[in-house]
This record gives sequence, C-alpha cells and structure tokens, in this order.
Amino acid sequence: MNTTSHQLLTRRDYCQFLLSSQKNFTLTYFADHSVKYSHDQLNRYLSLDNITPADIWAEAKHHVIPTEQGYLLFDDTVIDKNYASKIEMVRRQYSGNAGKVIKGIGVVTCVYVNPQTAQYWIIDYRFYDKDRDDKTKLHHVKEMFLDCIENKKLPFTTVLMDSWYAVKWLMLLIESEQKIYYCPIKANRNVNEISNVTVNYQRVDSLTWTDEQKRQGRRVHLRQFPKGHSLQLYCLPFSTERTDYIVTNAPQAHTVDDIEKICAIRWRIEQCHRELKQTTGLERCQCRKAQIQRNHIACCLLVWHRLKALAIQFKSNIYQLKQGLLDSYMREQLKKPELVMAFSS
Repeated sequence: MNTTSHQLLTRRDYCQFLLSSQKNFTLTYFADHSVKYSHDQLNRYLSLDNITPADIWAEAKHHVIPTEQGYLLFDDTVIDKNYASKIEMVRRQYSGNAGKVIKGIGVVTCVYVNPQTAQYWIIDYRFYDKDRDDKTKLHHVKEMFLDCIENKKLPFTTVLMDSWYAVKWLMLLIESEQKIYYCPIKANRNVNEISNVTVNYQRVDSLTWTDEQKRQGRRVHLRQFPKGHSLQLYCLPFSTERTDYIVTNAPQAHTVDDIEKICAIRWRIEQCHRELKQTTGLERCQCRKAQIQRNHIACCLLVWHRLKALAIQFKSNIYQLKQGLLDSYMREQLKKPELVMAFSS
C-alpha cells in the first residue's frame, strides 16, 4: 500500500486522472501510477460519491452561452460492456453505433446548441435503468425537457430528436410549451394528406411526391393525433437506399434545403457521444458496482466539459488537446530516449 494512503481522494483527483490518461482508465492503472492513492481508496471514493445530473449542470452553466434561438437535442448512447458478465446496470439493448443489440449501460443525454456560435454543451443526462426506476427513455427525455424550462430556465426555440422519440404524447408536450420540433419518423408511420376529401391513411414511404412537394414539403395528419392536427412533412433522400421523412410543427415555411441544415444540427449530440468515448474513458471502467459505474460516467462528463472549455479557449478541439499531452513526451524521448535503438551488427 502507498505510504500516503491516509490522504483523501477527491472528485477532482479522479477527473484529473481521466483527463490525463490516454488509453488505460482502470483503477489499477491509476493506483500503479499514483504516489498518493491505493486501489482500495479509488474504489472507496467511487463507491461513496454521488454525482448527480445537477452537478453536471452546475459545471455546464458556467460555459453555456444561451440564446433565444437555442436548440435542445435529445438522444441516447450505449456504453459498450459487451464482454462484461457481472457489471450491474448492464442490459441488452440496441446500439446504433454497433448496429446491433449489445450488452451495455444506456445513457440518455440532452445537449444545448447555440447556432450563432456553433458551440454545444452537454447539460443533462439520465441513466436508462428501467429495473431500478421503471422509467423509459421517453420519460427521461420528458424530465430533461421540462427541467430546462422550469429549473434551468434556458432559452430555446427548437427541439431535435431521433425517430425513437417521435411519439404522440411527447410531440404534443413540446407543442404545449410553445416549442418547435423537427424529427424523423419511421417509414411505416401512417399519415393522411390534409388535402384529401376522405380519410386515407397510408405508409409515409408509399406517398408520391410532386416536384413542388419535394421542395416545399406537404401538410399531413399523423394517425392517432388529435382531429385537425397537422404537421409539415419533408422527404430527404440521402441515397438510393435511404430516405428520411421529417415532420415539424414550425409555423414558417421551409424549403428542403432549410430542413437539411436544421436536421444537421442534431449530429452535434452524436459528436458529443463520440468525443466522450474516445477521450474520457467513458467505456473503460471495469468495476462491477452500479454506483461506481454511475460516478465514473458522471466524471467523464465533467472531464468533457473541461476539455470543451479548453478547446474553446485555445481555439483547438478536444482531440488535439488530448493528443497534445503526448507531444512533450515525444520531444523528450527523441532527445534522450529511455529505450535506445540498437542493431546487432
């Protein structure tokens, strides 16, 4: 055991480790390279701390630049634990990144985007742990959406989300708060053309489109929505194998080019998930206890915010900052290598 084992590990210490480490984010690796802390201390800290979404917002609010034209993005990511057999909170669920069902920990995130500065921040998150709290991903999105309005009081006009969240009650909730949404719907969603004299629901992918409708969209009624309710539907063909159908309650008219630009903002949340996984060790914690996993993931979010703030300050990006930690090491090794190259003859 380390001679200074009486020292108390803090949240900042653990976050500093995640910020500094490049590939290995295990407690064993931390303990092996620390002169202060033992593995037991690290494990004890992560077992006893209780980092909450409020703690993430407490950090995020110092960085967020709010705007009345702000966007709220919602999506979920699966923290891959496909080779874990005894980690708590792990369940089989579909991963868009893997393109299949894997074992992992589900996290639903909320990202705030300022379109004027093109900056974005993770402002809230929830664990998808239905066995513990009996909440679906949709319920988590509802909680975070209302919290942004009622508690965080963040200004925003627009909500972007995946087709998974395009359900009637959630869309109507967003409308009731006077917010605008743009979201894709499944190809088998049934719609009725508003201009139809008689009701004739059909799959959205079976609709025929005039040239004008391809440019400007068309008014439709989604099946099971209130009578008289209508949305603007747009068709975005990306390839011969993929077409997205986007619905919005926006009162103003859009062209399909406008819709493409708006929907492209939603990929910021995918970028957040990728940055978290590739730079903070989000998926690398091997501990079995749920509380340790929760605190590790929350610390990764705090580290992401620090990297994000530094990237803005130095006009760089998160990847360059993380890789930059190795630059001084590389320069020193080239000047005075610890492992010296030699030939036998």
